[in-house]
Parts: sequence; C-alpha cells; structure tokens
Amino acid sequence: MSAPFDLVVRGADCVLPNGVTRTDIGIRDGRIAEIGDLTNVATEQAIDAKGLHVLPGVIDSQVHFREPGNEHKEDLDSGTRAAILGGVTAVFEMPNTSPATTTAEALSDKLTRAKGRAWCDYAFYVGATPENAGDLAELERLPGCCGVKVFMGSSTGTLLVADDDDLANVMASGTRRFAVHAEDEDRLIERKPIAEAAADVHAHPDWRDPETALRATRRIVGLAAAADRPVHVLHVTTAEEMAFLNGHSTKVSVEVTPQHLTLTAPECYDDIGTLAQMNPPIRDARHRDALWVGVANGTVTVIGSDHAPHTREEKSATYPNTPSGMPGVQTLLPIMLDHVNAGRLTLERLVELVSSNPARLFGIKGKGGVVKGNDGDLTLVDLSAPRTITDDWIASRCGWTPFNGRTVTGWPVATVIRGRVVMRDDEVMDKPTGAPLRF
Repeated sequence: MSAPFDLVVRGADCVLPNGVTRTDIGIRDGRIAEIGDLTNVATEQAIDAKGLHVLPGVIDSQVHFREPGNEHKEDLDSGTRAAILGGVTAVFEMPNTSPATTTAEALSDKLTRAKGRAWCDYAFYVGATPENAGDLAELERLPGCCGVKVFMGSSTGTLLVADDDDLANVMASGTRRFAVHAEDEDRLIERKPIAEAAADVHAHPDWRDPETALRATRRIVGLAAAADRPVHVLHVTTAEEMAFLNGHSTKVSVEVTPQHLTLTAPECYDDIGTLAQMNPPIRDARHRDALWVGVANGTVTVIGSDHAPHTREEKSATYPNTPSGMPGVQTLLPIMLDHVNAGRLTLERLVELVSSNPARLFGIKGKGGVVKGNDGDLTLVDLSAPRTITDDWIASRCGWTPFNGRTVTGWPVATVIRGRVVMRDDEVMDKPTGAPLRF
C-alpha cells in the first residue's frame, strides 16, 4: 500500500485541464500525488467535498498591499489574509510602495517582511524608472520577483515612465513579460482641469477619458513589438482598447478586473461616490459590455483584482484630492462566480483567467492546474451558495468594499496551499506559511 496522503479531497467536481470530472485528489509532501478514486486510501486529513467544485488555486496577479510605507491601510499580513478568505492562493504584489520597489535591496526587504507573515504564496514586481532601466534585466531574475511593472501615467505613488525613449530603454533591459499601467501622462496633465473644475468624482471618467487609455495602449504595444518583448496590459477599461487588442500576438496579454466587468458609471458614483474611484476609471455600460466581448472572444487573458485599498477618511476628501483605488482581492472570486452563475462565462473559462493563464504567461513553477506533480493548491467553491458581501467580512485594513450589500451566488468555502488547509468556511486556519513563488 502506498504511503498515506497528507490530504485527500473526496468527491468534488474538479476542474481539470481536460474538463470537469468528479474525482478525488490526494496531496503528499505539498504536491498533488494522485487524481482518481481514493475512497479507501489512508490519509492524515480528508475533506468531504461532495456538492462542491475544486478549482486550481486562484492567482491574483495584481495587488497593492501598501507595505512598506502605508501600513495604516494594508500590510502583508492583512492583505494575504484577505486573499485566502477569498479563495486566492497566490498573489503578485505591486511596487508602488514607499519606498518604491526599484532596487534589489527594496525587493529583499519585502521578501523579509513577508516571511512568516504571508498567508498565501507571493511574488513582487520591481518598478521601472528611467534611472534603473539598465538594471532591470538583473532585477527581474531575482528570486521572488514576478517581473517589471511600468506606470505610463501617474497614479498612486511616484513611479512613472512616460517618455517613449525611456520606455524603449526599459524594454531593452530584460526578456520577461512586463506589466504596464497604460494611461497617457501628457493627456492626463492636459485634462486635469476638467476634474479640478468639477470637484465631483462623476468627472473621473471624463478626466481620464477613453482616448487617454487608448493612446497609451497603442504606444506600448508598438514599442513592445519593436523591442520583441512580451507585454501585459493591465486593467483594460475601454471598448476601443479591446477592439485594438483583439487578434494581437501571444506577446500581448490583456487583464481586466471584476470591478470593470461589474460596475458602471454614473451609477457607481451615484451610489458610493469616491469609493468607486480607481485608475483607469469605472466607465459606462458600453465599455463594460465590450470587456465582456473580450472575455468571450479570447482577447482577455487574465482577471486580476487591482486590490488597492485606501481608508474611508482618505476617500472622504474633496475630489480630485481623493486617492484612486479600492480593495478587491477578497471579492475577486465571489464576484466572478456570480458572473458564472449568470451565464456570462463558464467555470472552465474562469479557471483559465485566474489560474492557468497567469501561471503560463509568467512561467510560475508548479501552479495553475490540478495536475499530478503540481503544488497542492486548491480553491474549493460552492457554486450554488447565495451570500451577501459585507464590509464586516472584509479582512483588509481599510474595512470596506465597493460591493458591500451585493448578494452573489457562488462562494469560496476552502483554500488549500501546498496541501495545507488555510481557510475553511470563512475562518482562517493554521498559521501564515506563504512562500515566494518560483519562476
């Protein structure tokens, strides 16, 4: 008889690479060791998962956990705790902290801070600047780094690479897929008086209009093609960008967020004011509907939350002196499962967008699929569970969600990372054992 498993998940409908199959999953020494009938096999721990679906561990490839520098609104403990409560097993954390993550020393500091405090697995982006462009080839290969992040337009923090010559220098250093916030800085500066004159968050999508996004996206895709460098265009928000990006090569990958797939202007600004403010903005239904077309036709390759918390006090200032960003890592999966139940995408397509594609595009070792030999990362969901998202459920230090009061169908009921059950039935289990992702 084979050695006992550390964990067996029994009787679930598992989303495997070849489709959904009712089966058992055995995990030994942190990795998936067997997929099949394990009814009578010895195990240290078992989960009766009848009536549930098992997904490969969800990877949120865009979060801002604010540490170091802004721990009053989030830190690595609270952010990763929110992640596992939402069924997320791994995150890519962004570099616009204070100080920004632009050096080997800053990356090392983040890795040190995460050790023994992170509840899920993690990797950190290095931020590009005109000054560190020549170092990026070395920085992007450091352990624990998921790649390079470029801000073409100013957002939260000080990172900015707006000039085409500087962008070309950034892309000339290194080979990995780099992620970009695509808004045109010159147009943002030119149009800021619109926001200042309005002093009302309803003007946010006017200031940061579709042309601001489209210009930057066209520029970065052209520059990346000239450099023969793969590019990941983050949080695409416009119908025009989606039409432009449709049919581009595999060297161009596209992210959308649950917020932009769900909320619309002006309703979100009517309902929650500056809590709905993010960059790029929530736009009207025409743009939201175009994003769903991109999900359906394959233009969209990844869904990330762009989790970017701020306190209510910070959000209560007078627009445009209010920070952009909202929490999202904990609500990514409930919101998207609700869309699955509404028929907007299949569960298999969702798994592509939040598990297999992030792992494939960024070359994450051992993640992204329920496959023998992969890490034992599983997200167990009850597809038929009706639940109401509330501020009280949110683990982020900011203590609020733009989806407060929204009832959804579909809920994460357990999070398993390398064979350890770290969340079950809305309760955090065990202790923080997150580790750096391997690439």
